[in-house]
Amino acid sequence: MKVDPRCTYCLLSRVHYEAKLSTDDEELINKAVIAGIDVLKDLYRPGLPAGVVSTAIHRKVYDVLNDNDPYYELKQISNKVASEVLPMARSLIYEGDPDDKELFRRAVLASVIGNYFDFGIMGFDVGEDVFDKTFAEVFDRGLDVDDTAEMYDMLDDVVYVVDNCGEIILDTLVFEIIKKAGGRITLVVRGAPILTDVTMEDVEVLELDRRVDRVLTTGSNAIGVAFEEAPAELLEAFDSASLIISKGMANYETLTEKDLGPIAYLLRTKCESVAEDMGLEPGYSVAKLIR
Repeated sequence: MKVDPRCTYCLLSRVHYEAKLSTDDEELINKAVIAGIDVLKDLYRPGLPAGVVSTAIHRKVYDVLNDNDPYYELKQISNKVASEVLPMARSLIYEGDPDDKELFRRAVLASVIGNYFDFGIMGFDVGEDVFDKTFAEVFDRGLDVDDTAEMYDMLDDVVYVVDNCGEIILDTLVFEIIKKAGGRITLVVRGAPILTDVTMEDVEVLELDRRVDRVLTTGSNAIGVAFEEAPAELLEAFDSASLIISKGMANYETLTEKDLGPIAYLLRTKCESVAEDMGLEPGYSVAKLIR
């Protein structure tokens, strides 16, 4: 996906948000915002991949703040809230003794709803105090784009590129169904902290390695996947996968820059730019398969 003019003010809003997470020093916050503006001025060009711009901005701002993980506390909050919602999600998924394909559809829906956990996105910040209510309401509405029946037949060797903390707790419900279907899972997390995204440290704390067959990283703290920074093992995994599952908008923005497939994009369309690129409306729950 290419950068869109609307990305500019959203990125700067996120810069201000993470600067305030990191420090109360107004001078340093202003320096961080100015640094973000400078990167936009120097780098922004129509037709440039969105991930290139966002990665450059956040790396610069983290450097100015001298903080490699300003979202650390929010990540812990997200995991706590998702853990509290998990029993309700599981009960909704298994209610009424559904068949395996329906189990998969419901688990994917729960995982997509988990994509709400994205603090700092303009207009889509769901507070921890209302997430359980939000979850039940969106689950009842179902998926707006639903290719899960086709995905279910492609679960032999899944490469699952995860997104944020919080939602990773709900992703484990999908892992369960993939394993139940006899599939193999390669989990892909960020190589270093960026935004609220899952890293190897989170894998260890949450014991996610016990839920999957192997864990790889993207090789860096780039937004999404920067293929020029990705380890060879990850690129080989993409090539051999029966299905790539991509969670969230950042992974969508970067993975769409390569000819990968089959690939399933699981996300909430939390911004107009991504929704438009997918040919959808903002606020959709999406499980879209691209062969």
